[in-house]
Order: sequence, then C-alpha cells, then structure tokens
Amino acid sequence: MEFRLCLRLHARPTSAPTTQPSPLPPAPCPTLPLLPAPRRGLRLRIGGSCGCAVAPRRHAGHWGSALCASKADGAQGEAVKERSVSVVLLSGGQGKRMGASMPKQYLPLLGVPIALHSLKTFCQLKEVKEVVVVCDPDYKDVFEDSIENVQIPIKFALPGKERQDSVFNGLQEIDGDSELVCVHDSARPLVSSEDVKKVLEDAAVHGAAVLGVPVKATIKEADSDSFVVKTLDRKTLWEMQTPQVMKPNLLRDGFELVKRDDLEVTDDVSIVEYLKHPVYITEGSYTNIKVTTPDDLLLAERLMNEK
Repeated sequence: MEFRLCLRLHARPTSAPTTQPSPLPPAPCPTLPLLPAPRRGLRLRIGGSCGCAVAPRRHAGHWGSALCASKADGAQGEAVKERSVSVVLLSGGQGKRMGASMPKQYLPLLGVPIALHSLKTFCQLKEVKEVVVVCDPDYKDVFEDSIENVQIPIKFALPGKERQDSVFNGLQEIDGDSELVCVHDSARPLVSSEDVKKVLEDAAVHGAAVLGVPVKATIKEADSDSFVVKTLDRKTLWEMQTPQVMKPNLLRDGFELVKRDDLEVTDDVSIVEYLKHPVYITEGSYTNIKVTTPDDLLLAERLMNEK
C-alpha cells in the first residue's frame, strides 16, 4: 500500500528572487487518501518534486508585551547557513500510555503516520542537511526507501535503553561538518517550520536553545506526604518542548560528563546544562503538543484540521 506526500525542499515564494534554480521543477501535490494505521511491512512513500542570560524570545501577543533576545548588536537570532543542521528524529519510544498495538509515533494522524509529519517539516527546511531517524529496525520500512526526490540523506540509528542513549546513538551518525544538531521527538507532529527556524537561529547565537512555552497553571511544590511546601512563581516557569538544538561539540562534551558521572537526564539540553553552559529558551507555540494519549491524538487531529 502506498501514498505520496510532497516535500518541497527548495520551494521559495514566487515573488522572492533566488540565485540558485530549484533542482526540481515544482509539481502539484496530490491529495492524500485517508489510510488505516500502518503495519509492519507497509511502505509509506513520500515523494514528488517538492521536495543565557537574556529574556527568552517571545511571540508578540503571548503573555503581554514581547520580550526579545538581546545581543550586542541588538539583533535577534542569527542566520543559519543552508545545509548546516543535522536533525536527530527520535522515533524509538514504545508509547505504552497510548494503549495501542504499535508505538504511538506510527499511528495514523489524518492518514499519515505521526512520525512522518515532523519529518516532512524538517525536510522542507533549507538549513537541514540530513535527518538521522532513531527507530526500532522493525519500523525502518516506514521511512526506508519511502522518500522520493528528497535532496537530503535520511540515516538510521538504533534506539537505546533511555532517551539519552537514543540521542547519543543518533549523534554518532551525524555529519562531522554539521554546525548544529537538532533533536526532536517524532511524537510532536505539529511543530511549525517558523518555530524550528527561530530555535535554530537562537542556538547559533547561544550555543544551545530549546523551544518552550510559559506555564499557564499554578504550580505547587509538595513534600513526600503530599502537603504543599510552596507555590512557585509561574512567571519564571517554562514547559520544555522540542526541537532542542545544540552545537555538536557541546553535546558531545555533555555526554562525556553524563557518562563519567553516571547521570540520568530527561531532556537533551539538560546534558548541556551539566556543563554549566547557558541554554536559551525560544518561545514556541502551545500547539506543539506531544501525542502521548488517545486524547492527545484527537486534539492533534483537530489542530491540524484547523490549519
């Protein structure tokens, strides 16, 4: 069973001049049919010719006035060179909370496996030079030989026992000339290209950056007996998302420290934090949800239908 999904890798607005012709002529994208959940052995074909120390960057309109990243020149972010970013797409989780017969990242979302939505987003960005998919070999056929006319390599790495092990395995496969490594959970299918570009730009400036959103709810710290210890100031609290972007040497140095001291981390920038290196928060979008439960899947479908 096959379907086609257009990835316009080099598409630019028609009104904007370009100094390099697109390697492939534009072609219309066919409408995707709604398909049942993929099973092992099903090939999904993506194809066609389209292939620290400053306030976090905020969206205008979020939580009052905009707070911008400040640098000596007053600019925000830094241009990221074309084909300079390696993406590590984590697709090796089991997704037990979903209660499905397969890992959640392979369940269909509007007829397309969840993992392929963010893959498409990254493959469309001119800054991205390659994607390393970390997945169980049984599911490589979801990605392998499924992408036609995509002008960047798709590589594979084995998942590890813990998340940090999977990131480490993916890091071993990236191109040695990459200037940034961008780690993303494939279970976050709604990440926007605009947010990805912002966090890449901030990581280019600060060395490490992560998408996040301000916490909305009141958060209380409790003791082991479930009594409130204190109420935390939510103005200083952020919920972390992915992508999380770092310079490769920082991530490698962080892994050396984590392995040497036998440390366990729950997200990628924590590895860099152990080096005492500042990590910048780029404000993302509340729609960049992680699909973990059946309710999350329904919400993701509704959000995508509203686009």
